[in-house]
Amino acid sequence: MPLNGSHDIRSIVFDLDGTLYVSDAFAATIQDEAAAYMADLKGLSRDEMRRLMAATRVRLAEATGAVQTLSAVCTELGGSIPALHAHFERHLRPESFLMRDNRVIALLERLHRRFSLYIYTNNNQAVATRIIDYLGFSASVDGLFSIDDGWRAKPDDIRLEQILAAVGSKPAEVLFVGDRYEVDLRLPEQKGCPIFLSQSVEQLLRLDELLANGKC
Repeated sequence: MPLNGSHDIRSIVFDLDGTLYVSDAFAATIQDEAAAYMADLKGLSRDEMRRLMAATRVRLAEATGAVQTLSAVCTELGGSIPALHAHFERHLRPESFLMRDNRVIALLERLHRRFSLYIYTNNNQAVATRIIDYLGFSASVDGLFSIDDGWRAKPDDIRLEQILAAVGSKPAEVLFVGDRYEVDLRLPEQKGCPIFLSQSVEQLLRLDELLANGKC
């Protein structure tokens, strides 16, 4: 995807899941564990809850015209986001699904020589840190913004303003990279940030070339 934005980038804010790595199996496990939490909460079977969550996601998307996050679906059904993530901490084992990609590690190392790098995720601090450490990204990441910083899930205007303030650069100097436009990129773009939509590792690896060639 072409990179949309400014020539004066100083910082890059990456989404984590689906952007810096892609694992359909782990993504499915996250959905399954969310269904398990909600099923216990509501006294339904997991299969019943999966169907209810899928229907709720469709209903909310039709009502809002936007893709709905897992956080939004669980909240709509009466779930607690802190309790959901406590369940994730107990049950998710990202190490069972993920594999290091030396190409991505090298990409972040190269970018880190020129830019400050951050991760902004709807995952919680504990699970996100395990993912970052396991995939070998830790040395290149200057900061992690996770959902449990204030329990405001993406997309959220207030949380985005807080992140831009913490990064300490003008919006035009902060590139946002994500795999879902509505969730990761729409609000930053509205604030004047350059954006890059990446939905595969191959697309992500093009970011280095685009930045090196001054295409942003």
